[in-house]
Amino acid sequence: MSTSASQPIVLFDLFGVIALPQRPGALAQMAAYCDVPEAAFTKAYWDLRQPYDAGRQSAPEYWTAVLRLLSRPVDPGTIEKLRLADIDSWSRVDRRMVAFTQSLRSRAKVAVLSNIPADHADAFLAAQPWMRNLDYLAFSGKIKAAKPDPAAFQHCSTALHAAPADFLFVDDRAENVCAAQANGMVGHVFTGFGNLVSVINAWLATGALEPTQTSYSSA
Repeated sequence: MSTSASQPIVLFDLFGVIALPQRPGALAQMAAYCDVPEAAFTKAYWDLRQPYDAGRQSAPEYWTAVLRLLSRPVDPGTIEKLRLADIDSWSRVDRRMVAFTQSLRSRAKVAVLSNIPADHADAFLAAQPWMRNLDYLAFSGKIKAAKPDPAAFQHCSTALHAAPADFLFVDDRAENVCAAQANGMVGHVFTGFGNLVSVINAWLATGALEPTQTSYSSA
């Protein structure tokens, strides 16, 4: 943590940390809508995802690209069906983590940095109004930068008028934590609630984490 007067900031990833991973079976369901094998759909879904997450494509543009890659007909009805199924697949939250993030605000600022398309972000906020009580929300589709792009982390520092060292960044993906650390933030790879609570308490109490608490595997 820096020695500036800034309040410490815990910056959370959303999916895989506060929100649950994608709903099991969702990709198979979307593949069935397209009448293609799940493996082929899943590859197209992820291979083409980054511009959509980063706000450089609209939902219709993204789904048009997916359908064309799969050599499937492109029509507005199918696109909207896929878009809504996709949003629903990312709609679940971990209630214990929700309560914890809110409780932290008595000791630190709490913010979110999530790779999420703009239309998903709008739907998620509408369904989860508690998020508006946090100190800052950075959604990749809105800020036009997706992790691990350094611009995503720099955006948060600028928006919160804080030095990178004032942040503890929590994400379930090691590559994103590594990118945050390269930008000057303290990083923690999320592996479970109990360990996270211990790490945050230690960081807030001492301003630094033990090396074992910031380590992660390359797997």
